[in-house]
Amino acid sequence: MKLQIQELTTIEEMLAQIDTMRFLYPNLSIEKYRSFLLEMVPHNYIQIGVFEDGVCLGITGCWSATKLWTGKYLEIDNFVVNPEHRSKGIGKLLTDYIEQKAIDLDCSSIVLDAFTGNFAAHRFYYNQGYGPKGFHFVKILDENKLTQ
Repeated sequence: MKLQIQELTTIEEMLAQIDTMRFLYPNLSIEKYRSFLLEMVPHNYIQIGVFEDGVCLGITGCWSATKLWTGKYLEIDNFVVNPEHRSKGIGKLLTDYIEQKAIDLDCSSIVLDAFTGNFAAHRFYYNQGYGPKGFHFVKILDENKLTQ
């Protein structure tokens, strides 16, 4: 298996991988995806994909920003590996790449959210050296606007 990692920096490159993103968000429409990306890309959002023979097997978004408590950080957003290709090291390739990117950007840390019931993700992130620092509290104002 010859895997290649590629940074996706344009909306068109990201839209081309919607099928992989749909493993996480099955009902994501191309229109909603495009509208969200139009808002996200100008704020340092990129995606990193793992490809085999031009087919995307795993993808994650990430962006860097600065907060008072952490200074500059890199945030992982929408991390997904094709279910048929899990447990093949693709997730580790992505987290290793992100870690090097965060170091190159002189970030203090890498942050991410994982849904409370996603125990497989929790185990994966613990195994990659991540741990909970606090709670991400959410107050849903309009469920119809959520992608899930």
